[in-house]
Amino acid sequence: MKKSTHKEISVGFVALGCPKNIVDSEKMLANIGQAGFVLSNDVNDTDIIVINTCGFIAPAKEEALDEIRQAVKQKKKGRIKKVIVTGCLAQRMGQTLRDEVPEIDAIVGLGQRDDIASIIKDTLENPEPYSNYLEPAAETEMNDSERLLLTPRHWTYLRISEGYDRKCAFCTIPSIRGHFRSKPQDAILAEATELVANGAVELNIIAQDSNYYGRDMNIKDGLVKLLAQLETIDRLKWIRLMYLYPSEISDELIAAIATSQKIVNYIDMPIQHINDQILRNMRRSDRKEKTMALIDSLRNAMPDVALRTTIIAGLPGETDEQFAELLDFVKWARFDALGCFTYYPEQGTPAAEMDAQVPEETKIHRADKIMLAQQKIAFEKANAKIGKEITLLVDSIDENNTAIGRSYAQAPEIDSVCLIENSAALPGQFINAKVTATKDYDLITKQINS
Repeated sequence: MKKSTHKEISVGFVALGCPKNIVDSEKMLANIGQAGFVLSNDVNDTDIIVINTCGFIAPAKEEALDEIRQAVKQKKKGRIKKVIVTGCLAQRMGQTLRDEVPEIDAIVGLGQRDDIASIIKDTLENPEPYSNYLEPAAETEMNDSERLLLTPRHWTYLRISEGYDRKCAFCTIPSIRGHFRSKPQDAILAEATELVANGAVELNIIAQDSNYYGRDMNIKDGLVKLLAQLETIDRLKWIRLMYLYPSEISDELIAAIATSQKIVNYIDMPIQHINDQILRNMRRSDRKEKTMALIDSLRNAMPDVALRTTIIAGLPGETDEQFAELLDFVKWARFDALGCFTYYPEQGTPAAEMDAQVPEETKIHRADKIMLAQQKIAFEKANAKIGKEITLLVDSIDENNTAIGRSYAQAPEIDSVCLIENSAALPGQFINAKVTATKDYDLITKQINS
């Protein structure tokens, strides 16, 4: 290969997976750009492509493999020189990933995230057809500052910890991401200040287990104390909490959210199930009575609270009666947003070895019933908002000059949106609007001129 300077080498990047993976992608993009490589928008025609994968469940693995195989196809056509795979699937599968796709040039583990630029250089110069960078990840928190954002400037993610210590029977995350490690508060505040200085008015707090923050550092009410510091940042308007483990949502945290001027009344708490025996089988500490009491407490403290959750249908051994209990609970709880996933027997997890695996058709049928029940609830809640005035954060303008925004009750990229007719507002601006109609899960609104 002809010797090139970094500025002559183009790098395409594919970012897959959850918000935590997006943060890793943003950090790698900054690393690549700072090293002098040219970031290419055309991932099918570039010197080198980096694919940051998700490997949490089977559909994520298949999505990642499809992207890898597409890149390999372009490599065989001579349009791409090298294919590098990183992220959770690379960490989880290691060398066996290349057994599945032999044309991969390098596999990079999570612990080598910040070395991506030098790995790209080595891969281009290495005469060997393949190398891996899969040293065990250091059990330390990562520095996520100075990222090249993939989100709009006005909202972004703020990761407060890495890893996961809970031993849910269905979950692969501890084996991929390692033990729970809180970032030091000073580092989080510095990063948050940097993001706000660059234009962010909304910070979405992410972790594998947000309300566990500080426990590993022996800090009592660590998340509450961190939020109090984040609230002091000028120009920051919205703080949104994601990934709160239900049984650990304390009265102190509820009070902190309810009395805050910046923490939005939005609770994302994946419950996974409601039947006590299934929860025991999942190795979850939640129980039905406590979860129902928590929902009542949240709504008593914040009558306008928006509740989001996720549910798994079809864990091994789930009976028709246990599923019926879950369905009845969903109808009672009336979540504002809910995602239901069929159970996937992930290799290496205790649940994959359990007896009485539920047939695939049954799992799909149960998940469909949950989502149909939730759809009815969501549509009823959307219709109840017609005629009401709400505050919106404008996210974008579409090709028809309709502004698209969100209320406090809508998290970016996962919830519904608000379509704002005849608005001249720009992304990042807050406006007042009136709900005039609904369109499936979305709200149609009209800006109120003040």
